[in-house]
Order: sequence, then structure tokens, then C-alpha cells
Amino acid sequence: MGSGALPLILLLMSFIHASLTQERPKPVVKVTPDQRVFSGETVTLTCDIQPAGHIQWRYSWFKDGDTQYPYTTTTTAEFSFTASVSDSGEYSCRGERSDSQRSDISAAVTLTVSDSPTSTLTVTPNYPVFTGETVNLTCVIESHSNWRWRNSLTYDWRSDWTPEWRYEWYKDSVMLQTSDRYTVNRDTLTIRGATESDQGQYWCRGQRDERPKSSQSSSVSLSVKDSPTSTLTVTPDSPVFTGETVNLTCVIESHSDWRYEWFKDSVMLNMSDGYTVNRDTLTIRGATESDQGQYWCRGQRDERPQSSQDSNRINLALNVSAASSRLLVTGVVLGLWCLLIFILLLLLWRYKKSKDQQRNINQTSVPNQSGESQPENSPLQSDPDHIYDDVTEVKKRHKDQQRNINQTSVPNQSGESQPENSPLQSADPDHIYDDVTEVKKRHKG
Repeated sequence: MGSGALPLILLLMSFIHASLTQERPKPVVKVTPDQRVFSGETVTLTCDIQPAGHIQWRYSWFKDGDTQYPYTTTTTAEFSFTASVSDSGEYSCRGERSDSQRSDISAAVTLTVSDSPTSTLTVTPNYPVFTGETVNLTCVIESHSNWRWRNSLTYDWRSDWTPEWRYEWYKDSVMLQTSDRYTVNRDTLTIRGATESDQGQYWCRGQRDERPKSSQSSSVSLSVKDSPTSTLTVTPDSPVFTGETVNLTCVIESHSDWRYEWFKDSVMLNMSDGYTVNRDTLTIRGATESDQGQYWCRGQRDERPQSSQDSNRINLALNVSAASSRLLVTGVVLGLWCLLIFILLLLLWRYKKSKDQQRNINQTSVPNQSGESQPENSPLQSDPDHIYDDVTEVKKRHKDQQRNINQTSVPNQSGESQPENSPLQSADPDHIYDDVTEVKKRHKG
């Protein structure tokens, strides 16, 4: 056996040493979707052993450098779980074959699990919300601008870009749709003219194309309370008569410092000579038919609640007052009496004027001594008393003339004869006849 067997022994020992000192494969841990994930996301760790070939491996997973006790074992190269903040740490793996051959332990990979972006739902105005108010619900999602984001197409890391959120709104777990009363402007939902039907549990959620893809807020309870009630009263009680002073009083059940608005037939009233306001009272002075209509009031103020409910409607109807009726009747009666008195006075005046004219005629009339008949319809024939009065007046005038002559005449020695052409001679029948004839001519004329 000598020197020839020794080289063969040395060759065999070198093959055995080479076999014993052959390098074991080194696994690589891969993480999807990323080494930085958010709680709630699904994380997949992959233990990649090259060359894989057709070898069946059993995989042991280690966390935070504890290689003595595996964190878990799997029969596949992938290990998936739903991430939580407590899952953050350093992960490594090792493969073991059925013939007890093992791979090396991979290098550790750090997994960071953060809370999902926090969504906070805020409501303005603060509780309580009153009916008729405008309510804004704002969904505030925590910013992650200080994070590095990896573009899903190029896998380049960036820190200067944050994808936009799309907001979803829910009430009692039902997604809200926009309408005339529900409008959305980016992160704000606006409810206009809140009513009791708007009460409920509200929450919001953000969605976007990049990670984190979702964020959901906690719910907020919205309670809607009736605005203060307004009550409109009117004095005096119905019926209201024309000319009266009417007071409309607006009573608001709670709060203070109200400014009152007044409406007639849905048109706000402007203060004028006919309308005056003293705090909560509208006064209508000297009511007329134009003041008839439907009245109501409302309160406004600077603090919440800023507006009261609209008051009840009051129909103001005016009647013609009894006093006005009596005054109208009295005016008509007085007018008729005045007209009657005027007519009577006019008739009396015409009668007196007629009498005066007749008296003047009688004063210038004398009787007809010859007894001749007067012309038909002659004033001398119309009334014997008038003729008598005229003749008497003529005789009286003759006597007055004679008296004047006697007072101015000087008697002669015998005292018997009068001066020639003495006026005493004019009292003879011929003179009287001439005077009467003259009166008759005047009447005819």
C-alpha cells in the first residue's frame, strides 16, 4: 500500500472538505407594498432564496434579531398580515430543506407601521344648531408632506408631492349625495337651512390613488334645535275700524337684543309717517283700507341664534267705523238742511223783492175818476186795494203840497182870495184825474 495509496487518500479528503465547506444560499427579504406602511394595510414579506430550483424550503421568520425563536414559520416564501403599529420592527428569514440543510439568515429589513392619516370632522356653528341655520362640516385629514412618497410608475422617491384627497360623506352609514341643500367644496360639506330631519351621525372618509389610500373619521352627532318662536299679536282686537291706531307686537320666546323685521304681504315694511316702530311694536296710526293685508314679523341679532322663526300670520281687515257712519249720515242731513234753508231763504227773498216792487207800483198809482174801464190785465184792475192805496197816496201828496204852500203864502186883506194859480186849485178833480192817468201810463209802460 505504500506511497501509491497516500495520494488517493489526500484527494478523497479534499473532496470531503470541499463538500463540507460549500457556501449555503443567502435569502433576501422583500416587502410589499413598502417598508413604510399604514395600520390597516396588508403587508407581504417574501423570503427569496436563490437559486430556488426544485428544492422544497421551509421558512422561518425572525423579528428584531431574535434568531433563537422564530417569530413564525411558513411553508411558502410569502408571509402576509394586516399591519398594526405593533408590527413595526426588523424582519429576517431562513430556509430549511427536508434533508436538514439550511440557508443562511437573511439581512434584516425594517418595517415601519404608522397610524393611518387621522381624519377629524368638525362642525360649525357649534352645538346647538338651530333650524334655518347653515351648517358646515369640515373633514380635516392629517398631512404627510414630510414623508417620502414613491411614484407608483417610476418607483422614484419624492417628498415634494402629496396626492389630493377625494372626500366621501356619510350620514347614519349612508353616503350623502349632493343636492340644493347639500353642497361640497373640497373638504367641506354645507347643509343649508338645517331642519330636524338633518339630525344624525355624520362621518367622512378620504380616498385617493396613492398610499395611504383611505382615511376615515370618527362620527359626529348633529342635533338640530328649533329656532326661537315668534308670536305676533294685534291690538285692538278685531274688528279694526278706519281711523283707529293699531299696534302689532312681536314676542320672541327666548334670548334678547333682537332687531325686529316687519312684513306685509311678504314685503318688508319701511318706516314712514304711517308706520312707527318702538322696539317690538309696530304702530299704524289712522288706519285706512290701504293698511289691510297679511302681517308677520321676524327677529334678527348678532349672536346665535341669529334669527327667530317667522311669526304667525295675522290678516288685518278694516271696517268703516260706526262713528264714521254717523258722521257721514249727519253730514248728509246737515247738507240737505242747509240746501233747504237756502232754498227757503231764496224764496223769501224773491217774495220780499216782489212785494217791494208791488209796493212801489202802488205808491205811484191813482184811481180813475172817470170810471172808465181799465185795460185788461191792468195793474189797477188786478187789486182794488192797490188802487185805493195809490189814490190815497196821491191825495196825501196833494195835501203835503198844499201845506207847504200855506206855510209860505201871505193872505190878502179880505183873507178870502188866494193868489192866482195857487196850488190849492190843484186839488180839483181834474188834477186828481191827471195824476191817476199818469200812474196808469206808468203801469202800462
